[in-house]
Amino acid sequence: MFVGRYRFRGSVPELVAGHERLLASLPPGQITLHLCLTDAEGITVLDACPSRDVFDRFSTSRTFADAVAAAGLPAFEAEPLGDLESWTFPDRTRP
Repeated sequence: MFVGRYRFRGSVPELVAGHERLLASLPPGQITLHLCLTDAEGITVLDACPSRDVFDRFSTSRTFADAVAAAGLPAFEAEPLGDLESWTFPDRTRP
């Protein structure tokens, strides 16, 4: 798996609500690993794709840009991070 970063800047409560709308619009089972982090300037989303090629195509696709806009999210910065070697999480889906 390959992990990419999406950076959204703006009001954190509005961005989190938009992020939730975006997730709700996705087909079940589409997400493998997805994290949303907040800070004073906005949210950062870490998302795993099957490969770097899939990340490159998805992150620049009109389909994704349209879904982001439909969820009420602003334009984003996407950055490829690297191959995921391992991860560990307790058996929970939310903090």
